[in-house]
Amino acid sequence: MTGSSHALPGWRCCLGDPEVAGVIREQLEDFRVQEIPLVDPSGEGGHLWLELEKRSANTNWVAEQLSAASGAALRDVGFAGMKDRHGVTSQWFSVSLQEARNPDWKSWNIPDVAIIQAHNHSRKLKRGALKGNRFRIVVRKLEGNIAELEKRLVAVKSRGVPNYFGPQRFGFNGGNVERGIRWLEQGGKLSRKKRSIYISSVRSFLFNQLLSRRVEDESWNQIVDGEIAMLNGSHSLFACAMPDPTLAQRCDKFDIHPTGPLPGSGGMRPERRAAELELASLEAESAVVELLKKAGVRADRRALRLLAGKLEWELKEDQLILQFDLPAGGYATSLLKELVSCSGQIRGS
Repeated sequence: MTGSSHALPGWRCCLGDPEVAGVIREQLEDFRVQEIPLVDPSGEGGHLWLELEKRSANTNWVAEQLSAASGAALRDVGFAGMKDRHGVTSQWFSVSLQEARNPDWKSWNIPDVAIIQAHNHSRKLKRGALKGNRFRIVVRKLEGNIAELEKRLVAVKSRGVPNYFGPQRFGFNGGNVERGIRWLEQGGKLSRKKRSIYISSVRSFLFNQLLSRRVEDESWNQIVDGEIAMLNGSHSLFACAMPDPTLAQRCDKFDIHPTGPLPGSGGMRPERRAAELELASLEAESAVVELLKKAGVRADRRALRLLAGKLEWELKEDQLILQFDLPAGGYATSLLKELVSCSGQIRGS
């Protein structure tokens, strides 16, 4: 990967390449996302939490508009996560009323943004304070083996999908991966935000490489010997020695998940079979891993498996209507990847 120029590779699907093609985001309302907050505002305090519905607007732009409308500094506007502008999104923001010159939120007027509800809270909304997201996606102009698509939907509901990072993580045509590697190799001044974007892109690429290898190995949804497993719904990690019927059963019930690396220095490392798979997947990128360590990046782990909650679907003429929940950090594109080969804007969460 180092020093090359390339589009993103075709990371493997656990069900094989889809036999149905379709068009996503033909209409703005075809892609809807609703944030599921980690906590609800208490109703008291000096910060105003607002649930906003935004249309064709990105998160940073909305934050800037809230700053301008309220008179609060941009640093006093909070949000939990980034959302793509290509769709209709319900998202939570916070504004510090102590710093606002105009605290009357009912007078704030932001184009293509509607205030759904507003409540006071004692603290600013912090990045990452997000339980998950609820999606409603319409795929139009379906062509291909619809009966096979229905089988895939059943399989995805019962077994989950590989937890790939979505294409928006890497910039247009994967360009942020190349720019990130170039910066790691050559150094230079970068803003904190740009540095974070580049490092995230590089590590996400490496994770997807490992996950694709585990999909090929058919072990992406299994605990192998020496695995570092993650407890479902948390970031708690522990080492596994196999065979162990109890651990295998817990994995089958989605209580624990196998993990892959977000490379850097330190952190828990797999052993035996899991270590062999990891080494084989990242051997060609060992120089990039060393550059991440040299840059002071701390290693982390991410679950290899993603399970959609409350997954429902309707096949209507040449349309597929999907509704489902994903935990924070999960990408709707990872689920769509297993179902339909989509054309159109596919950069959603």
